[in-house]
Amino acid sequence: MKAAICYEFGKPLVIEDINLDAPHAGEVRVKVAAVAICHSDVHLIRGEWQGWSKDVPVVAGHEAAGVVQAVGAGVSHVMPGDHVVVSLMRSCGRCFQCTQGAPFMCEGAFALAGETRLHKKDGTPINQGISTGAFAEEVVVEQSQVVKISKTIPLESACLLACGVITGLGAVVNTAHVPPGASVVVVGTGGVGLNAIQGARLSGAYPIIAVDVLENKLEAAKTFGATHGLNPKAHDLNAEIRKLTHGRGADYAFITVGNPAAITQALSYVRRHGTIVAVGMPSAGATASVPVGDFVYNGHKLLGSNIGSTRPAVDIPRLAELYQQGRLQLDELITRRYKFEDINEAIESMERGEALRNVIVLGA
Repeated sequence: MKAAICYEFGKPLVIEDINLDAPHAGEVRVKVAAVAICHSDVHLIRGEWQGWSKDVPVVAGHEAAGVVQAVGAGVSHVMPGDHVVVSLMRSCGRCFQCTQGAPFMCEGAFALAGETRLHKKDGTPINQGISTGAFAEEVVVEQSQVVKISKTIPLESACLLACGVITGLGAVVNTAHVPPGASVVVVGTGGVGLNAIQGARLSGAYPIIAVDVLENKLEAAKTFGATHGLNPKAHDLNAEIRKLTHGRGADYAFITVGNPAAITQALSYVRRHGTIVAVGMPSAGATASVPVGDFVYNGHKLLGSNIGSTRPAVDIPRLAELYQQGRLQLDELITRRYKFEDINEAIESMERGEALRNVIVLGA
């Protein structure tokens, strides 16, 4: 028996004893040491994502790190005792998208896409939310979802590499390929936005303009590399952004909030031939209005960034190395650490805007 935090509509998150199967071929069982609270998990448990949100009971959680306990047949890149980051991304390495260097768009078939290794004591299957189900003591995931890291990296910090860091930083580095000296606006300075700012700093961008309605988050943004902070409640964003970009507008705007209206607004933040990158995930079915004539005339570019266009096996080790060099901030992203049984408090704190990242610590 292992414990997991299960969700069913109309009920609070509760800890239950579950049965967890041994890993099948190509799968890995991991003892979770730490798992961060991501807004995507909240979308899931609040029933805001059609499809996934209907599959209850469900164990959410997808930003985790831990220690390998067992491996299925055919797994050779990790072994029991290894420290790993556990992400939501599965990749087969053989489909069209994988062979084109886009494993984050993998179209392969996986047993875990139609099966679950989690069951209640009475045999009721439990859905592994967001392909992971990491609000639990242990998980069984597809082998491509685990990336080995150095045992010298604290697992509480390493878990952030599973989603928030790679989504924000990757949008800048992998999706947009921001060059040195480019001007960047980041809308939203939560966990993903701060990492977009880190990506802009590492890319040599200037200025790096953070936009948020919370002053405390704008101050935090400056500690991660933002050169300026603008609150739309206190500033005319269009005017201020142009002052900071030689009257042209920014080269790039990254929308890290799940608000579709922010994409429309960002069209006025960028220069002619500028680029808007949509990063934050909205509720299912959300749409944004685009003035097509202006969009075409100004030669704007609109890009979607799925999990930072990340190649986990390549990017996560590189980011782990940057952390060890002191060039990537992870520890500073953690607002507070919570016990397993206090997860509802951690989620409520995040929803109140009090946290950059709250982390549930289970121990290794």
